Amino acid sequence: MPHRSSHLVVPETHQEALRRFKAGVFQVLGHPTRIHIVECLRDGELTVGAILGRVGVEPANLSQHLAVLRGKGLVDTRKDGNLVYYSLRDPLLKEVLDIMRRYFLSHLEESLGMLREMESEP
Repeated sequence: MPHRSSHLVVPETHQEALRRFKAGVFQVLGHPTRIHIVECLRDGELTVGAILGRVGVEPANLSQHLAVLRGKGLVDTRKDGNLVYYSLRDPLLKEVLDIMRRYFLSHLEESLGMLREMESEP
C-alpha cells in the first residue's frame, strides 16, 4: 500500500466554500474606511463616538461601514445604556492586517530598490 501523506485532503466542494469565505472577507476589507475601523479596534472595544472621532467620516457613512462589518461577522457589538460598543469578533483579523502590512512593505522595498537601480544607470 502506498504511503499516504499526513496532510488532510479537503474535497473540492469544501475548497470552493473556503474560497468564497475568503473572498467575502476580503470584499468587506476592500474598503479603506472599513480597514481603518478594524485598525481602530485592534486594542479593544470602542464606542461609535470614539470610532467616529478616529476615522473622521460622516456619522451616516460610519454607520453603513459598521453595518457591513457587523453583517459579515467581523465585529461584535454590545450596548451599555445609550452607548454602543464595537469590538473585533476574532483577534486573528489583526494578524491578517499585519501580514498585509508586511506584504505591502516587502513589495515597497522591492519597488524602491528598482527605482534606485534606475537612478544609478547612466
